[in-house]
Amino acid sequence: MQLLEASSEIDVPAARAWQVLADLASYADWNPFIVAAEGELRVGEHLKVTLRAPDRPAVTFRPRILALEPGHLITWKGQWLLPGLFDGRHTLHVEPLGDSRCRFTTHEEVTGILLPLLGGIMRDSQRGFEDFAAAVKARAEETAANPAGS
Repeated sequence: MQLLEASSEIDVPAARAWQVLADLASYADWNPFIVAAEGELRVGEHLKVTLRAPDRPAVTFRPRILALEPGHLITWKGQWLLPGLFDGRHTLHVEPLGDSRCRFTTHEEVTGILLPLLGGIMRDSQRGFEDFAAAVKARAEETAANPAGS
């Protein structure tokens, strides 16, 4: 197993950061890592997600939502081709910190028999996670400061 994770502390209430994450249709406007996402946020539903790790071509997959706590957490599981080749369990989590602040964490546990062969992809994906966490912070703070532009 390999773990990918990044987080950012955001100067907005958790509800605002959650609005940014739950608006899948706008990901193409601001997200450098998950460059497109669509589907209904409901347990059991499949999303259509396109990732673009730095220095890598975009990849589209259809993860299934395993857990959803509106306002706080989305967990999905995706796989490449067949189960067990290259699987990822990805969680997006918003944690209130009080005083109108929150922490966003993006976390993925990656498993599969192809994992040992994908070191470069995993390094680039980690950079993508870091870019994603920074972009959520920027988007949430920007749209909170300028609600008409959100």
